[in-house]
Amino acid sequence: MKKKSLTFWIFAAMAAGIVLGATAPQVAVKLAPVSNIFLRLIKSIIAPLIFATLVYGLAGHGNLKAMGRIGAKSLVYFWLITTIALVIGLLAVNLVRPGAGMNLKATTEDLKLAQKAPSFAGVLEHTFPASIIDAMAKGEVLQIVVFSLLFGAACASLGGKARPLVEFCESLAEVMFRYTNYVMYLAPLGVGAAIAVTVGNKGLGVLFGLGKLILTMYAAQIFFVAFVLGAVIALARIPLRRFYEAAKEPFVIAFSTASSEAALPRALENMERFGVPKHIVAFVLPTGYSFNLDGTTLYLSLASVFIAQAAGIELSIEQQIVMMLTLMLTSKGVAGVPRAALVVLTGTISTFHLPLEGVAVLLGIDAVLDMARTSVNVLGNCLASAVVARWEGHSFPDA
Repeated sequence: MKKKSLTFWIFAAMAAGIVLGATAPQVAVKLAPVSNIFLRLIKSIIAPLIFATLVYGLAGHGNLKAMGRIGAKSLVYFWLITTIALVIGLLAVNLVRPGAGMNLKATTEDLKLAQKAPSFAGVLEHTFPASIIDAMAKGEVLQIVVFSLLFGAACASLGGKARPLVEFCESLAEVMFRYTNYVMYLAPLGVGAAIAVTVGNKGLGVLFGLGKLILTMYAAQIFFVAFVLGAVIALARIPLRRFYEAAKEPFVIAFSTASSEAALPRALENMERFGVPKHIVAFVLPTGYSFNLDGTTLYLSLASVFIAQAAGIELSIEQQIVMMLTLMLTSKGVAGVPRAALVVLTGTISTFHLPLEGVAVLLGIDAVLDMARTSVNVLGNCLASAVVARWEGHSFPDA
């Protein structure tokens, strides 16, 4: 039993959490502090780890010209893959029509999530930190990335004068990876508790309610992973077995906790061990958390048309294309917003005059949907770092 991997214990804890939540919900809901403690410890890793790895990667290994090139390549890749994800979501919801025949009615009186998605100007302004301490305290990943890039660029331009600081960042990164290993010992407990609380609060019905939509969503995500990300792996000549070994643990953590943040520290460490240079993985992964949300963008296109179908509103192909273009813009840069997918979805359906009650219908099963879209987000960003590294001329051994 000691030789069982962490992934095995996480899956075992998930199964135990489902059983506990179904058989003893009153006990299960009391485990919320356990999952919250695990997630708080994970969040404590993110800011210093991103800062240290990005500064050291840029000042110790990279250069300003290379980082500009990496940034441009990353954005091109992000745009292409998220566009494909949106198209797959639209095709799936039009083919299966999971909302057809539903009599859409609100299931909650208070739609607190009915807030507008941020404007492009608001997102752009929010990208730049007024205080790095405040950004770290709030977990604003994109602001931390921007500050770290500028800080690393300053260190690189000073050369030897900044060497002690760069070496400090190297040591800090190593310490945070070891810190991550310690926190990961708690992962099975945190994951099991999170699943138990979800099932305890919502009941097993959360796993079966609105089943046609859930099945459509999961089938579309599986199709995207198998055929789109699979094709990318083949075209970029990424060794599949080694990539699977590197990405499976962050994927499982993201799926079981429905938190991209929970998977980020392990994803950074595993992809660097996989062979992605530190300055690339430290830039692409955190940036992808705002601009490469493959699973979320697929869900948004599917959910928007589902609400229209459930309300008996037929959207033309032209309207769906305009909706897709709107989602391409509004889905970027909101990863730090709590339940960002629902925020963006609410803003989008308001723009197209669809009933806000549709958001309430989705709230009951959002936890199940969030597990799929979050894990695909993490998997897509792990692959993005490998693709950009390959694009930069780096090779990955097969064994």
